[in-house]
Amino acid sequence: MPSEVFTHSHRVTYADCTVGNHIYYGRYPDLLEAARGEFFRHLGKSFLEYQEEGLFFPVSEVHLKYFAFAEYDDELSIECRMTAIRGARLGFGYRIIKEKGVRVLEGETLHGCIEASGRATRLPLALTEQLQPYLDSE
Repeated sequence: MPSEVFTHSHRVTYADCTVGNHIYYGRYPDLLEAARGEFFRHLGKSFLEYQEEGLFFPVSEVHLKYFAFAEYDDELSIECRMTAIRGARLGFGYRIIKEKGVRVLEGETLHGCIEASGRATRLPLALTEQLQPYLDSE
């Protein structure tokens, strides 16, 4: 279990949904990205600030497992934790839960840390230290 989990809230909008009134499956990576961005802001620096410093964190893999659907106006809790922090690699684990504790999705995104030139570079030590409390020990 991680020692800390960051949680981001999202209310499902019409734009998220299909004609069947549930979130379109391809929309979930956008929700995870929003949670990841808020997680970094919570730590004190946005992705834009890292970009202005010449560091980028592109996605290299996405793994999602769907358990239930979320519908328009559902309030979602998007939990974010770390699954990997090493060298130039980051792994984020996610769980989306809706009302009454219903598990909607679990997933993971893997990222590299690169310079503007596209060359891989080690994660900044300060960032590694900030993320460490969120690292999943399972």
